[in-house]
Amino acid sequence: MVMSDFWHRVDEELDYLGKNRTYLANKCNFSLTNFNLGIKRGSTPSADLAVKIASALGVTVEFLVTGSNNPTQKNNQEESEQLRLYRKHSEIIKKCEELSPEKEKLLVTFIDEFGK
Repeated sequence: MVMSDFWHRVDEELDYLGKNRTYLANKCNFSLTNFNLGIKRGSTPSADLAVKIASALGVTVEFLVTGSNNPTQKNNQEESEQLRLYRKHSEIIKKCEELSPEKEKLLVTFIDEFGK
């Protein structure tokens, strides 16, 4: 099967969202058979369908066509950074979760003053 870069990006975004082509076809009011035919042929959809696809995926048509201007990549980088910070500070976070609201407020005050 010949798949264009457009459809590779569509599949990557569907994967990221945990969705499938059936979901996308339903969101775009387009038949799954026609989607699969376009994918098999390696053709890029019409502009109006590309706009519907991009909207359903939460990305831009530019990204689907060219691969640039990828908001998901930015989100992935932010999520990776958040995960890194969580792993680094997980013991502190666990201990903070056990604090009473009063002690948590006191700790925040202490941290604010300590950082000055």
